This record gives sequence, C-alpha cells and structure tokens, in this order.
Amino acid sequence: MRPIVKTFAAAMLATSMLAAMPTAANAGGTLRLDEVAVGELDPAKASDYADSILMFNVYDTLVLPRQGGPGHVPHLAESWEGSGQTYTFKLRDDVKFQSGNPLTAEDVVFSVDRMQALGKGLSYLMSDVESVEAIDSHTVRFNLSQPYSPFVASLVRLPIVDKATVMANLGDGDGEMKDWGEAYLSANGAGTGAYVVTSHNPQEETVMEKNPNYFLGIADAAPDTVRLRYGLEAATVRTLIARGEHDIASQWLPPEVIKALVDDGAQLLTESGTGAFYFKFNTTKPPLDDANCRLGLSKAFDYASSIKMIAVTDEVSQGSPSTGAIPVGMFGANPADQTLSRDVDAAKQHLADCAHDIADHEIEISWIAEVPLEERFALLMQANYAELGIKSKITKLPWASFTERVSKPENTPHVSQLFVNAVTGDPDTLLYGMYHSSVPGTWQSPEYLSDAQVDAALEAGRTGADDAAREAAYSQLNARLMEIAPTIYGYDRQSVFVASNRVSAPALSDPAHAFGLDGMGFSFRLMEVAE
Repeated sequence: MRPIVKTFAAAMLATSMLAAMPTAANAGGTLRLDEVAVGELDPAKASDYADSILMFNVYDTLVLPRQGGPGHVPHLAESWEGSGQTYTFKLRDDVKFQSGNPLTAEDVVFSVDRMQALGKGLSYLMSDVESVEAIDSHTVRFNLSQPYSPFVASLVRLPIVDKATVMANLGDGDGEMKDWGEAYLSANGAGTGAYVVTSHNPQEETVMEKNPNYFLGIADAAPDTVRLRYGLEAATVRTLIARGEHDIASQWLPPEVIKALVDDGAQLLTESGTGAFYFKFNTTKPPLDDANCRLGLSKAFDYASSIKMIAVTDEVSQGSPSTGAIPVGMFGANPADQTLSRDVDAAKQHLADCAHDIADHEIEISWIAEVPLEERFALLMQANYAELGIKSKITKLPWASFTERVSKPENTPHVSQLFVNAVTGDPDTLLYGMYHSSVPGTWQSPEYLSDAQVDAALEAGRTGADDAAREAAYSQLNARLMEIAPTIYGYDRQSVFVASNRVSAPALSDPAHAFGLDGMGFSFRLMEVAE
C-alpha cells in the first residue's frame, strides 16, 4: 500500500473555502442555543451530540474532515504520512493551549495514554494503538497492533489536551497519575480550541468565550460569547425564539414546532446524517432473547407511518426510509429503493416460531424524556403490537436515568429508542460501538448483542485493505443483522435545526461547507451572529 501524505496546503484550501462566508452587520454578539443534558466537558469521556459540540470548540484534533467532500485535511498536524500499522504526524509549531503552554508531541502522547487509561467515551477508537512516540518536540508516531483502515478518520475524536495543565490538577486516585485529571477536566477546559469555557454546569449551561490567541484566528463576526443550555422544554424553546431570546434550537424539537417557527420567519439549518434512528431490543431479556420474537416485532412495525411523523415541510424531513441495518451511502448499505415496510403476515409467522409465547410477556418500550418525538414512536409501536395481541407499557426516562439503567442487562428495557451517529463519519464508529460483543451496556449498545458472525464482520470492516474488502465485510454484517434482528431500523437520520435569522452558519446551510461529521457544523468560529 502506498504511504498517504497530506500537507498544510490541503488545510489552506479548506480554509479558503470559508472566505466566501456572508458577513452580518454589527456581528460578534452572543450566540444562544440548547442541547440535551448532560454536557460532558472531559474530552476523553465525550460521546454524544452535546459532548461533541463542546469538544469541537474547546479542543482541536490532528486532522479535520474536509469541508464539502470526503477525506481529511491537516489541522494541529501540518502533514502526515503512513499506511498499515505506522503513521507519523508533523505538528504545527505555532499552536498554544489556552493556558499559554505550547503544543508539543508529548501532549499528543499524553492525550492517547489518558484516553486509553480512562477507558470511557470513545476510547475504543484507540484500542489498536499499541504505542505512541514523541520522535521530537513536533513529530509523533502512532504504532498500531494491526492495520486499522479508518485510523486517520478516528483522529477527529482524539482531542489533544494540555499535559502540563492536567498534571498540575490531578485529583484523588490511585497510582502515579491518580485520577488523570478527570475531576478537573469535567469542570474546566484544557485545549487549544477557539472557545474557552468560562463556566460549566453539565445539567444547565456551559458558557464559552472566544480564545483571543487561537492559532487560526477568529473572525470578528464570530460569536464573542456562546451560551449552550441543556434540557430546555420544546415549549420554552419556541417561546424564546419567538421573542428573539434564543438563536438555535436543538434537533430534538417536534416537527410541528419546527414548522410553526419557520412559518413565523425562522430559518432551517440541516446536517446530513451519518447515522439513524433505532429501536434497540434487549437481546438478553425474554421474550426478546429469541430471534424469531425480535423478527416478529420488527415486521410488525409501521415504517411508513414513522416517516410521515418526521416530515417538517414538503421539502425538509428529519430522515429518509431505512433499507436495512446500515444507512444508505455507507459501505454495505442496501440500495435506496429497497426500503423496509410492515409485513403483518410475516410478523405472525415469526411470533409463532418463537420459543416463547409472547402473549405471556409485557414489552417495556422506553423513550427519552428530552426527545418528545420518541413518545409518539412509542405510541405507534404500542398500537402496532396491540393489533397482534402483544401487551406493552411505555416508560419515560430522562437521559441520565436511561444511561444508568442500560448499564446492566437486567435493568435495560425491552425496547430503547436512540439516535446513533458515526462519530468519525466512518461506519466502524457507527456499528462497532453498537454491536461488537466487547462493548455492551453503553447508551449505544443496550442490545447486549453477542454474535460471532457479527463480531467477525465488524473486525473485517476495521482491517479491510481497500474499499472493496470493507464493502464486502459490511454487506455481510448488514445481512446478518437483518437475519437476527437485534434492532428495528426506523429511518436514516438528518438533523434539522430551527434558527433565528441573526445567525449565519454555512457549515449547516451550504453543502460546499458541510463537514460530513455530526456536531462539527457547530464549530462556532465558522459562524456569524448579529449583535
């Protein structure tokens, strides 16, 4: 395999694309937006959408997704080369952390060591990193234990932390590294990012200010202050936007609320999804420990009605029909015209073949309290199952309670509703974290699936030498998941945000500026906001 070489010139090309951004008069004020709690500030623990927004603004990574197209460009690195099991990065020499400390190769080594030691969040992305070496102060080498095809893509989830600041703020814990600064970084930033955290309450609000020493500079028109609030009710958001007291609503508003705000003059922003909406079965809990029962419930679900429920306008929807276990456009996906549909006769046959009499069980269908749309899906599912004589109950769970419940299989509901994204844009980070038997019990994996064929396909997708090999691996994975049905694949997702007209966000409104990575469109340095 030929070594891959990326240069700073590629990054300059990406930067030049931003020069055409429209300029808002009297810009540079306060940007106000909301997301679902909890806002996890420690970058080694970040995994969901709110966490990603924080990470992409407080911290930087070695590479960034290319705007408007596939691939990656240098960021904290000015170039890299590598293939197979060795990758070497040359760092920029003009970057400083928010503390004033210079960025060095030792900070990169420390960031990897810390993520692996904590073993939280998306640490599994670094599981194949056998060692990291600081060759000199601005050169770092990654040595992998085996080839990992999406390795460069995974680096968009390796935020670089300030080693000196963390070492000066170690908390209680065992060993030389104590808590690895976990307590400190859960309340404070230690990055090179464009925005500095001035206050942080993970249940209520994070306030950030421009970093005046950011190495790429920040336009005057970018927001001076950002107030990211957590857990606002849909009615509250609607009122605040109507009053001009809020700027961007989270993607979790019900479609009719979004439409009403647009009818009142607000704008729509979108982020093309690299994920989907899922109804996840607890495969350890009867009767769903039997694949035929799971297939019966999957076939009984009314996919067409669910698509109607997410339409915002005639032109904009929060998703498109699913064709299988892998979203359309990714390796292994079925064609867009092979959409899933309800089949009651097939559902009855699968239920008849199940080892359990499903009529003897009550199916618990959960929904996330901060995402009111999910209640409607729960009611749709309950109605679909009632037609087949299946009893069910609906449970409303705040996000924090949900993540606690799914940490143990016996506490996990029969059905959990979740949006899951490819956190690096690569299918490995959509599918491995959900289905590999080594990662059960996270918010992404309440299925608790353990299947040798699934594991083998996931591992082949990670190590495939070329696109054809990876396509074959994920096609096999898709077929196996549809055969054993650990999940109902509701629809392929597109995030839709309603925003005031004082905001300009090209990465969320112009495909030429889109990153192709969920959450990165909320890079505040690339936005403008009128006073």
